Amino acid sequence: MEVDPARQKTFPDFAANREKIGIPYVCVTRLRKQGNQLFYELAGGRQIPVHRIYNSVIAFDWRGDLQVEWAGHPNWFFLLSKFSTPFFDHPSVPRTLFLDQVAALPDGLDQWVLKPLFSFAGLGVVVGPAREQIEAIPPAERGAYILQQRVDFASVIETPHGRTKAEVRVMYIWLDRLTPVTTIVRMGRGKMMGVDHNKGMAWVGGSVALQPAT
Repeated sequence: MEVDPARQKTFPDFAANREKIGIPYVCVTRLRKQGNQLFYELAGGRQIPVHRIYNSVIAFDWRGDLQVEWAGHPNWFFLLSKFSTPFFDHPSVPRTLFLDQVAALPDGLDQWVLKPLFSFAGLGVVVGPAREQIEAIPPAERGAYILQQRVDFASVIETPHGRTKAEVRVMYIWLDRLTPVTTIVRMGRGKMMGVDHNKGMAWVGGSVALQPAT
């Protein structure tokens, strides 16, 4: 389930899942609720009952006692999101502040990142914000932003186009406990990782990470 899946950057994933293992991709606007059941409609008008949803919508609220099983409930985004980061106090977690709780802006703003709390794919993120950019946010809206100390990625991957930065992400499955199941490495030389921030560059993008057998 996604918003207009055919226009998403992740559409190749949706298409491959449908082709290889038969999981259809459905736009959230095609879902229909009848009682406590969900259906989606095929082109000929046939109603297909939905029993299990792999949810790819970043912010989505479907409340009620629905007869569906979620593979990634929409509410998880709010549980495991940037909103939780200011509450972590650990050497591996960048210092993070709710913007509306910042009495005085820190010095060296070039080493900080301004982020909207509930955004995705780097939308609205400002690396090294100017004081004027922060002060332009109305006080009533500052609770929806965080200031986070910038992480300086090291350029450690040798490529034909020079050294490239790498970010390792780990996917977990959450059953009775969190279990790491796979990894992805994202490489880039832009200010941030991701497709939109590394356009026109070579030897950037996503790849798998292989762990030696033990």
